[in-house]
Amino acid sequence: MLVAVSLTVTVTALLLAAWCGLAAYRDEPTNDRHFAGMAVVTLAALVQLVVSLVQLGHGDRPEQGVAVFLGYLIGAVCTIPAAAFMSLAERSRWGSAIVAAAGVILAVLELRLHDIWGAGHG
Repeated sequence: MLVAVSLTVTVTALLLAAWCGLAAYRDEPTNDRHFAGMAVVTLAALVQLVVSLVQLGHGDRPEQGVAVFLGYLIGAVCTIPAAAFMSLAERSRWGSAIVAAAGVILAVLELRLHDIWGAGHG
């Protein structure tokens, strides 16, 4: 797993969390710009999925097992889209809070993915 890709996902997720957290603080629901931001973060997570699958295909293996790694990887890809659907159902400040929480969760998942893969694998 490339550290640059993981770092990109983490930073974009935290930026989204801060942005939607501010919207929740201002008592605003998610809007089209927030959904564009969610799309960017999801795209970064999808790039990470593809890069990771290619590395697995080339024989690289995570230190803590392929099954655990794939479980976290799939969870990371699904986090922001799940929050997007939930924020559509909750058209209030709490929809923005849901997305903010999902951004933080995704950042934590990225740290765990890095740990599962192993720091020495790059």
